[in-house]
Amino acid sequence: MSNIAGRVREVFRGDQRVDADALIARLDAVRRFLTAVDGLLPDGDLVPAHTLVERAGTRLALSRDHTVVALAGATGSGKSSLFNALARLELSPVGVRRPTTGVTHACVWGPLEGANHLLDWIGVLPRHRFVRESALDADDETALHGLILLDLPDFDSVQRSHRLEVDRLLGLVDQVVWVVDPQKYADRVIHDSYLREFHRHRDVTVVVLNQADRLSPAEVPRVLDDLRRLLDTDGLTGVPLLATTAVDPAGMVGLRDTMERTVAERQAALRRLAGDVDTVVADLDQLVGSARPAGGPDDTAVNGLNRALAGAAGVPAVTEAVERAYRHRAGAATGWPVVRGWRRLRPDPLRRLHLPGPPGDQSDPAESLVAATSVPDPTAAQRSALGLAIRAVADRAAADLPAAWPGAVTSAARSRLGDLPDALDRTIAGTDLGLDRRPVWWRAVGGVQWLVTIAAVVGLGWLVLGYALRVLGLPALDNPMVGAVPLPTALLLGGLLAGLLVAALTRPVVRWAARRARARAEQRLTARVAQVGDEYVLTPVRIVLGSYAQARDALRDAARR
Repeated sequence: MSNIAGRVREVFRGDQRVDADALIARLDAVRRFLTAVDGLLPDGDLVPAHTLVERAGTRLALSRDHTVVALAGATGSGKSSLFNALARLELSPVGVRRPTTGVTHACVWGPLEGANHLLDWIGVLPRHRFVRESALDADDETALHGLILLDLPDFDSVQRSHRLEVDRLLGLVDQVVWVVDPQKYADRVIHDSYLREFHRHRDVTVVVLNQADRLSPAEVPRVLDDLRRLLDTDGLTGVPLLATTAVDPAGMVGLRDTMERTVAERQAALRRLAGDVDTVVADLDQLVGSARPAGGPDDTAVNGLNRALAGAAGVPAVTEAVERAYRHRAGAATGWPVVRGWRRLRPDPLRRLHLPGPPGDQSDPAESLVAATSVPDPTAAQRSALGLAIRAVADRAAADLPAAWPGAVTSAARSRLGDLPDALDRTIAGTDLGLDRRPVWWRAVGGVQWLVTIAAVVGLGWLVLGYALRVLGLPALDNPMVGAVPLPTALLLGGLLAGLLVAALTRPVVRWAARRARARAEQRLTARVAQVGDEYVLTPVRIVLGSYAQARDALRDAARR
């Protein structure tokens, strides 16, 4: 879709016919473009496209059997005289006082009833509508049946309301006949403000040099050649250029023949709308261009976003708590039974963050219903890092897009920023941190600790019993010997030493396993946080990029003929 505007400027249909179905397909493509960019681009840039869709639909629905031709010109150009000469009736007032035409007059060739709805839409008052139908004409006017000729107010009128009316009607009529006179045919107002703006409507534009009778026969060709040069400069190469005079019927033959041909073709309305589509497409091209957007931001930007989200969500604090909680729970499960109760009195690190406590812990059942955690709020630096990461995602995603779109991509990336804190908190609270089950080796080590503790208790009780018997003067029990050491003493000391040894051997294993638990929790939390980032940041960005692709394709279809 390279340089649509350039291609549109080269189009001049001339005698080429405009297919109505193809035109409707182009209008539908413009409608699809507007749907795709709704809410993404400034409304002011889309007003012409919305106006085109509305006007085209109405114009095609009203009547294809009528052709609306407007006579437009400056004060004193003789529009009204030309209007009356074409109608062969005195319908529009003519006089020396300027401006004479203050309201639009319409002359309809054929029954007025069929044209009323179209004239209502155009805005011509009923009292200014005339019918060119007379039994005295016989078949003289048959060739113009279906023509609606408008005499517009002067576009250079000192009354602003007249100029506004002209501008409004020029956007509605099917064909425009620009009327210039020998004195002001080179006036900058008509060329800069009007003719040059109609360069994409060359196929529905006719220019007449009126009042040619004021020139000598030798001057007429020179003036026409100079006017043709000006029209070529305006981009109106190839438009019909005629010399007319309202005072001589012979001076109207060329214009009347042009009108008859236009009415017979029934193409003016379609060509006008096709030119409107060309104009709108050319103006919209700068909003879309030819860039093919990526499917989303690159991996570098996404990874940066995930890191920033993890920091804002408090993942480092949670993973540190996971490591401490693992050591805490492992110590309670594998430590010396005598001190396990003391460990349980200390709060679990995860419970301090309102995260799941040890399995089977029902100390606060209501807490399971709490959606929020007590993870520390992000710092100012973390919030700033998140904002920069979101901006980087938008910048990378919109790097190749036209100037109108990066703002829409950035807005989409930030559209759910206010919902992120709660979403991240819910995600942290709902993530399985991998501490729900007690490892089997905890049970094994805990069982060993219970065995050595029981052995120590048995040895201690045996020694206490023997000491009590001796104090009471009762016969003492013979203690079995383990080498040179009595069995009760061996049980007591062996149990104590074995418990300390198991604890010493278990401690580095617990630290290593706690680090693994932290890494596992970090991996899970990062993955869940990345899902939040995808839903709340990346998905809106992809939607905008998808809308851009749809708009680009729709505009490409609208440019086809």
